[in-house]
Amino acid sequence: MPICAYLFFATGVNQFKRLPVITEEVNDLPKGKDFLNKNPSLNGKITVLGFPGAHLFKDKGDAFNLNQKIYNKYREFEDFQLIMVLPYGSEAEAQKVVDELSPISDMSNWNYLFLKPEEIQEFYNSLGLVGKLDSDLATTNVYIIDKDRKLRGRKGSNKVGDYEYKEGYSTISAAELHNDMMDDVKVVLAEYRMALKEYKKINSKKE
Repeated sequence: MPICAYLFFATGVNQFKRLPVITEEVNDLPKGKDFLNKNPSLNGKITVLGFPGAHLFKDKGDAFNLNQKIYNKYREFEDFQLIMVLPYGSEAEAQKVVDELSPISDMSNWNYLFLKPEEIQEFYNSLGLVGKLDSDLATTNVYIIDKDRKLRGRKGSNKVGDYEYKEGYSTISAAELHNDMMDDVKVVLAEYRMALKEYKKINSKKE
């Protein structure tokens, strides 16, 4: 909360730069089996979405990077969630990752959703990405989906005026997660809190 509060008061409404939309409408999550039995949805949540593939335990370092650089920073926000989509048959691999991370992190808001391969591909296609899943139905990138199921990222001129396009963030790179994704998740959270602040201000004037 202090981070978002800083963003609210350090930038005016007219100066605040929102994170660009890459894809206007992503499909909601298909119904499958998930660890927490919550039937997770993208609606009304700011979601970090990943596709770690069937052999995710061999790349557990990627999960560690994501856990330390992003998940632990934002997991206490009520409207934040992290969901990993992977094929049926990889439940044991996913459990191993959870067991490895549980001693250093509260994993209650870190969920795995298991689907059929064709369901994963269809859902992934709805993100409208340049990047593709590999033969293991995996990518090392994770993605930011806002409450309205819009894929957010970087598109346009960066701070030095160069064109930049970023649809996902590499879990291989702790630096990219820390320097780019952390800032971008922070901006999306701040957008919604700013909108809520404006909504309350308008309603208070009506009263």
